[in-house]
Amino acid sequence: MRLIPLAGRLAMASMLAPAAALADVADETLTGDWNGTRTRLADRGVAFSFNYTAEAARNYSGGDRLRNRISGQLGLLADVDLNKLYGLHDAEVRLAITHRAGRNLSDDTQLGVLQQVQEVYGRGQTWRLTQLWFRQAYFDQALSVKFGRVTVGEDFAAFDCAFQNLTFCGSQPGNLVGNYWYNWPVSQWGLVLTAKAGASTYVRVGAYQVNPAYLQNRNALKINNPAGTTGALIPLEFGIKPVFDEERDGSYKFGVWYDTSRHNDVYADINGESQALSGLPFDRRRGAHGAYVNFEQQVSTNVRLFLNATQADRRTSTTDRQLSIGSSWGAPFASRPLDDIGFAVGTTHVNGRVIRRQRQLNGLLPVHAPVGGYEGVAELYYTYRPTGWLMLRPNVQYIKHPGGSSLNDNATVLGLKFNVDV
Repeated sequence: MRLIPLAGRLAMASMLAPAAALADVADETLTGDWNGTRTRLADRGVAFSFNYTAEAARNYSGGDRLRNRISGQLGLLADVDLNKLYGLHDAEVRLAITHRAGRNLSDDTQLGVLQQVQEVYGRGQTWRLTQLWFRQAYFDQALSVKFGRVTVGEDFAAFDCAFQNLTFCGSQPGNLVGNYWYNWPVSQWGLVLTAKAGASTYVRVGAYQVNPAYLQNRNALKINNPAGTTGALIPLEFGIKPVFDEERDGSYKFGVWYDTSRHNDVYADINGESQALSGLPFDRRRGAHGAYVNFEQQVSTNVRLFLNATQADRRTSTTDRQLSIGSSWGAPFASRPLDDIGFAVGTTHVNGRVIRRQRQLNGLLPVHAPVGGYEGVAELYYTYRPTGWLMLRPNVQYIKHPGGSSLNDNATVLGLKFNVDV
């Protein structure tokens, strides 16, 4: 895919677009209102949206060579309001098909990072059924039921992907235990119940099929249930969304999860001793668990703060902790009301039991592998929105101790994320 020339053409077109176009709904998409067809369909309950996101990256330090890489995702979405279409109260259906393509800098330059410097890369560069679910609310929106092919991160520990480094993108538990917590674009069969107490408080519980077969490209577009189910992921989240005044709204989420599948212990063998020393099979643990918090708070008209923290099961998780904090500053210039600046820092920690096992292996082998610890990341971006349908977000990332090891060179990465709403 020749994405870099495409980005240049889009950027040039956007700079020629008048700023007044932002006020026109038709100009919120590249192809406009399709001569009124989009509006007519939406009035009848069917809304289509198409977008393309790409992330370019170049390392100026770190890795084994300097390279440019770009990866992208095409999203095709349809939302159906069943109340408008068929008179079914408070009911909706969503369908999302995605396609990922391109290469990633982390692998191609051997950066050795725990978290990708291009979050849009991964989970198979292929077409994928990402969402196909039905949701209906009852008792004046106090209870809702959602069922179908869903991604865990859209309902639990949900967080946007403004940043390009994966440390600050999406539902954080999936960054640590992605072997059973599948974030976008991988979907599986799931059921989600949400109960609201007033306008600002809710409790949510879900049950998701855990099946590694969904990660395989050959199953990416299938709606059926492939063989290979290992258990169920059951997350529970309590959320508060207070509004202190017109300028200070917030979101505070507290969650726990439990996966009923069996997983390898990361250190112990079948006798409870060091697997590195015995060479016996790893112990098989029943269940894996964890907890997370996600705080967001608007502190002024333009400034918003966030904190994400996750702790995963130390018996079975290679990376067991992640912490990220950051902020965004909207409308930094009076002439650019839709632009913003973001800055975040974060760490991902390699499980101490994994470190202990690696040190034992290093004592037995002639060639020593790096021993993990903390990987630290900082990212700064500027968002430029020249039109309603195009977003350009240059960024710079600094990764200290990639992979958690001081033996890996620190990396500086210059990136560019852009999004087009078609």
